[in-house]
Amino acid sequence: MDWSRPLNIFTWNVHGSYLYYLSQGRYNLYIPVNTERSGSYVGRGNTIPFGSNVIEIPVNEVKSTMFDCILFQSQENYREDQYELFTSEQLAIIPKIYLEHDPPREHPTDTRHVMQDSKILMVHVTHFNQLMWNNDGVVSKVIEHGVVDPSIHYTGVLNRGAVVINNLYDRGRRLGSDIFLKVKKHIPLDLIGINSEKYAGIGEISLSQLPITLSCYRFLFNPIRYTSLGLAVCEAMMIGMPVVALATTEIPKTIVNGVSGYTDLDIDKLIEKMRVLMSDTDLAFAIGKEARKAAIDKFNIDRFCNEWQDTFNEVVYGHPVNERINALER
Repeated sequence: MDWSRPLNIFTWNVHGSYLYYLSQGRYNLYIPVNTERSGSYVGRGNTIPFGSNVIEIPVNEVKSTMFDCILFQSQENYREDQYELFTSEQLAIIPKIYLEHDPPREHPTDTRHVMQDSKILMVHVTHFNQLMWNNDGVVSKVIEHGVVDPSIHYTGVLNRGAVVINNLYDRGRRLGSDIFLKVKKHIPLDLIGINSEKYAGIGEISLSQLPITLSCYRFLFNPIRYTSLGLAVCEAMMIGMPVVALATTEIPKTIVNGVSGYTDLDIDKLIEKMRVLMSDTDLAFAIGKEARKAAIDKFNIDRFCNEWQDTFNEVVYGHPVNERINALER
């Protein structure tokens, strides 16, 4: 076995932006594609600038290919896809990781995760998620988000707020559709994201163009009640943009209220802070500067990729590595 080569990780394109940031590491990511190129089998797509280490593999070639690790990213991947794509021999040999992107949906504190295999490592993207899931019997860790610094500077020339959420109309109260509509009556807001046209938004913007677009807005508003930490928050902070957000889930751990952004559970108070940012550009730049400092420290892409590299190495080369080597050499 060549211990120096890049690891070959099989995963699905479940969250395109996350996959892009994950692909900044020193490993290869193989993603399956089917004829329809739908759902998590869409492949590389056209809106994200993936590098050469994100490799499409036709579903009918998976059974004849050996990978170093399988990275699940959804219940469907774990419950169904793995058994359709891989042979039983592959599944017996290849180490596995379950990457959980979200907090529990059914019940916020008592839900047991679908993955209850003690031999599979669970990785959560926030400490809030890890706290809320019932992880009994499963080894879990947290790898916090990392985002690329796009070297785009915040200008805030548009005296408006931006909201970046995909499919907000269909995702409803959990993602804060009602809050968005309420605030929009008082504050000029532009909704960005897939199907945002349903709320008179400006549509999807490619990942490479998003920082340039966001940098012009005075602030980012995050109306989400209950989900994981949105990458849009991390991306906005990285360009030095003030963020106004509900003080829920991981947000209070990410934004220092009044220093690197504004957080509250009172919507009216958040509206007040938006008005302050719109009337005081110097304050907006000062808040944004602190947001960028926090993002550089917390969402450093090198830290993120190094943690993933260490995790892959631990799973692939750690215990039971001898058992795996013997199985491969039979």
